Amino acid sequence: MAKLIVKSPYISGSGVGGYLEYIGTREGVELLPAGYMEYMAERPRSHGLFGDEDCVDMNAVAQELNEYPGNIWTHIISLKREDAERLGYNHAAQWRNLIQAHRNEIAAAMNISSSDFRWYAAFHDEGGHPHIHMMAWSAKPGQAYLSKDGIRKIKSVLTNDIFKQEMLHTYEQKSSSRDELVRKARDEMKTLAQEMRQSIGSHPEVELLMVTLVAQLETVKGKKKYGYLPKAVKKTVDEIVDQMEQLPVIDECYQVWWELQCQIEDFYSEKERQRPPLSEQREFRSIKNAVVQEAENILMGKVTFEDEEMEETTDFSDLLHDCRELWMVTQDDTAPMGDRDEAVAQLIRKAESGDPDAQYLVGRLYRDGPVLIPDSVEAQYWFDQAAWQGMVAAQYALGQLYLTDDAEVHDTELGIQWLEYAAHHGSDCAAYRLGKEYLNGEVVERDSAKAQEYLTQSAKTGNQFAQYALGKLYLERGDKAEAHYWFTQSAARRNEYAQFFLDHWNNLKPPSIMLSVSRLLHHIGRIFQEQMPTPTIPGGVQIDRKRLAQLREKKIAMGHKLDDHVEQTPSWTMTMG
Repeated sequence: MAKLIVKSPYISGSGVGGYLEYIGTREGVELLPAGYMEYMAERPRSHGLFGDEDCVDMNAVAQELNEYPGNIWTHIISLKREDAERLGYNHAAQWRNLIQAHRNEIAAAMNISSSDFRWYAAFHDEGGHPHIHMMAWSAKPGQAYLSKDGIRKIKSVLTNDIFKQEMLHTYEQKSSSRDELVRKARDEMKTLAQEMRQSIGSHPEVELLMVTLVAQLETVKGKKKYGYLPKAVKKTVDEIVDQMEQLPVIDECYQVWWELQCQIEDFYSEKERQRPPLSEQREFRSIKNAVVQEAENILMGKVTFEDEEMEETTDFSDLLHDCRELWMVTQDDTAPMGDRDEAVAQLIRKAESGDPDAQYLVGRLYRDGPVLIPDSVEAQYWFDQAAWQGMVAAQYALGQLYLTDDAEVHDTELGIQWLEYAAHHGSDCAAYRLGKEYLNGEVVERDSAKAQEYLTQSAKTGNQFAQYALGKLYLERGDKAEAHYWFTQSAARRNEYAQFFLDHWNNLKPPSIMLSVSRLLHHIGRIFQEQMPTPTIPGGVQIDRKRLAQLREKKIAMGHKLDDHVEQTPSWTMTMG
């Protein structure tokens, strides 16, 4: 890859004039062919210095520099031989034109006004790196100051000029290749992030650190956000993040993300950037707050239910044949839309005629779509019609609907009542939901005895999630025999969390601590998914991250999955330096 190297040391003292003579006359210096001939004829000693003016009196400048009390910067600006030959920077005139064209920008980078800027340079055509030595200072001693950012600006402005034609061609190539890079990186990150969100992991060091963090948070007053925490607590959080980074799936996902950033951002970089620890990567700062939130949940005794895979189950064999067949058509994505619409119309006619099976199915169509536009009020109406006719699945669905946050149908009291009806009529899902609510104590008053009763009812009918929750409940109470029994029952039904506890039976810790690594994996997977690069939009419409976050939240609130379509963000722009 092409490079422009810029080094900017400074010197001061009485020997500065000698340095000027050295760079102007040393072996390898190139004399300018035009503008210097007359001057050289009048001087016994030729040199290759150039500056704002065509003719430079080296002795006069050397004397001025020897008497100068301030710092003088000695920029060394170099190209690789192949780049210099290809781009025409293998002779002094081209370098002189370059520096003269950008002397004001160089002055600004050095915090020198253009009227006070003084400079001289010489081109040395030697070895594999043709280069110039440039001396620069201010007519007012003490005015100049050159920071790392200033050096970067000098490099950027010169690079943009030297490589401008090549950049146009490269940009055209990079525009298409970037999309391919992004596509591949996105696919890899999506797979890895999904793996994180489905993983159940163990990391003893993280578990011990979480115990420490929970204890530290007990003494913290006020806002429990990373930015507000004492240094000692922040250090623990950082250690947890860096320990999590050691998990292979996180390390691999972070590396994919990092390599893409380097390929896109490091155009003409002088050296390869080193990947910082995950705890120091600003784009992933939200991981730290996820760690703090998880520790606070443990501190507050928040009950968790690892039942993301649980789906509403309906025994369709109990439905009338006609309704079952019509329902299958509505759910067939390969069927013509006209056929699906007709199936919906027939279900609605059956529902209107009082068929409870059809009423329940129409309620689900209004609740979930996609053939009908979701409408919670319509869903509530049809579930209610079927529920009053004794359909247990509708009673459960109605109770669930009343307990949602949808303001149009939310009713806590009715929600619990219908779940109790459904549980009384044998719904294991309703009994499980009631057990959860009585353990949580958010919708109803916390009641561990009732929670155990409902969870046991559900578990005895074979509900793996109730069996797992019951196992955790007994483990927290110290009844290992009952806990082991219910974990075994749940694991037999392929509950991975129950199996996780059985696998670690000889090294048990409080369930919330043992599950903290898995929960952090899920948080980090979500955060990596949010940070996935996105393809270029034709036209380059710009949407900032804050706006994207707002759109993402709105999308989730409307019932969409996080990744059910590609969000649009602007095309990348090339920057140099």
